[in-house]
Amino acid sequence: MRKKVSAFLLAVALLMLPSCDMLGIQPHTAVSSVSGGTMEVHFIDAGQADAIFIRLPDGKIMQIDAGKNNTGDEITKYIKSQGVEKIDYLIGTHPHEDHIGGLDNVVEEFEIGKIYMPRVSASETPTTQTYEDVLTAVKDKGLTITAPHAGDVIINGEGYTAEVLSPKREDYTDLNEYSIAIKLTYGSEKFLFMGDAEAINEREIIDAGYDIDTDVLKLGHHGSSTSSTEAFLKKASPDYAVISCGMGNSYGHPHDEVLKRCNDLKINVLRTDTDGTIIMRTDGESIDVSKEK
Repeated sequence: MRKKVSAFLLAVALLMLPSCDMLGIQPHTAVSSVSGGTMEVHFIDAGQADAIFIRLPDGKIMQIDAGKNNTGDEITKYIKSQGVEKIDYLIGTHPHEDHIGGLDNVVEEFEIGKIYMPRVSASETPTTQTYEDVLTAVKDKGLTITAPHAGDVIINGEGYTAEVLSPKREDYTDLNEYSIAIKLTYGSEKFLFMGDAEAINEREIIDAGYDIDTDVLKLGHHGSSTSSTEAFLKKASPDYAVISCGMGNSYGHPHDEVLKRCNDLKINVLRTDTDGTIIMRTDGESIDVSKEK
């Protein structure tokens, strides 16, 4: 039996260490190691949760979030179906169960390079079993967690970069506001992943003067009206907006206000609840989109 630990104390310890077919998820045929510099972004249909698998142009792997507790095995199965043994960059955008529920499964099942999670204030640090399970899995493998901040370039590869745009602070009052937001650029193609970032984070990103023009925007907070403000959508001006949400979820995501904003701005909306797993492939010059449904 896994020894129970204090989530807060373990979180502090880990962050202070040196560093910088349950829901119908269908594995796809494994692909060989990338040739010709193709990047793949898989928005996995994980129900009312986030799980994004990315094969970078040089073949390295990034995983952003890993669904809920009850879908952790399905997420790891999906990743394995892609012929993956090592995840070079593992990101838990923020410690809510629908984002990190399966993160301990991923840590246990794969060789892990770097792990990124936000540093949360003492008053907001979760005491949930979900959070403890993730921290324990990390500790048991002798790994450490890096807490990135806005402005950090966490990956600087050949022809591609990954830059953190949020969080800016460590004193927010809502866990969603601690979400790690990442802009991934390959050639002329750009992807912006917002986790559950809220309107306050979007305003901070705009005020900081970041170039957020993007081709693909993973909308914050599953398409909630508390995110994806008109100002942010206009500034980002994506061709595609991707919403990770579950069919008939109790939150009513995505909210009609957000869908209307996207429609008014002529942004193509893709949704995991209606489209299934969404896979985008790019050579750095154009993007090809395929949908499971």
